[in-house]
Parts: sequence; structure tokens; C-alpha cells
Amino acid sequence: MKNKRNLSIISLVILNIILDQLSKFWIRANVAPYSDINIISDYFIITNVENSGAFLGLGSDFSPVIKSILLLALPVGVLVTVLVYVFKDKSIDKLSLIGYSSIIGGGIGNIYDRFLYGSVTDFLFIDLGGVFKTGIFNIADLSVTTGMILIIWASFKNKE
Repeated sequence: MKNKRNLSIISLVILNIILDQLSKFWIRANVAPYSDINIISDYFIITNVENSGAFLGLGSDFSPVIKSILLLALPVGVLVTVLVYVFKDKSIDKLSLIGYSSIIGGGIGNIYDRFLYGSVTDFLFIDLGGVFKTGIFNIADLSVTTGMILIIWASFKNKE
């Protein structure tokens, strides 16, 4: 049973990394930088931007040393800690495991980009006419956000 659990965690992490990296590869190969492709009018747009900062470009003007610490070293440390926690704590419920695995996979996807390219490829933008509007994001960001939502949902569900 333990091996099945570990295999599930590893599989979910790898699936998130693969989906993220394949989507970024496709965007880099097929969408010109800073161009827009309207998928659903102005509501759902694909673009191609390189984000050298963190969420929504925060920190993109930091010095290279600070960027390396805040955008590479610190996230690697956090991901390693979360990964160790997920493998060691056998009491984590399935929904939370899926959430943690998504966060780890998404985090690795973006860290891989930062390490290899010095920036992260973002390409998805949603604008529902002022009701809901996102910054430009990628599949790794979506994985991390979905993972957080699953963990929060599981924590409320477990309190019932």
C-alpha cells in the first residue's frame, strides 16, 4: 500500500510537470512573443510573455542575487520540505495529497524554467468583462492554485 501511495504522488507530480512543460514548449514554438491569440473573443486569450519575476511579475526588477535567493533557492527549499512532508506523513488525506502533488509539480515546472531560461513563460489570460480578470499565467501556476484550493477544501471537509 505504501508503494502505491508513493507511486501516486510521484505520478501526479510528474504529470503536472509534463503538462506544464509541454504547454510552454508549444507556446514558445507557435506563439510570437507578446502577440495575442483570442481563443474566446477578448475573454480568453493566449499570449507569450517571459516573466522574470514572481507572481504577476513581482520582483522582476530585483538584483540577480536577490532573484536567485527569492525565486530559486527559497522555492527549492520549500518544495523539498513539502515533498519530504508528503512522503513521511501517512495521515494526509487523498484530496490533500493531490493538492500537495499539484503544488510540487507546478513549483518544479516554474523553477525548471527559471533555472534553464532565467524566466518563466506565461501565456494564459482570462477577462470576464470586469467581473473576473487574471494576470497572465501558465499551467504550473494553475497547478499550484488548484493544489492550494484542494488543500483548503480538504481542511474544511476534514473539520466536518
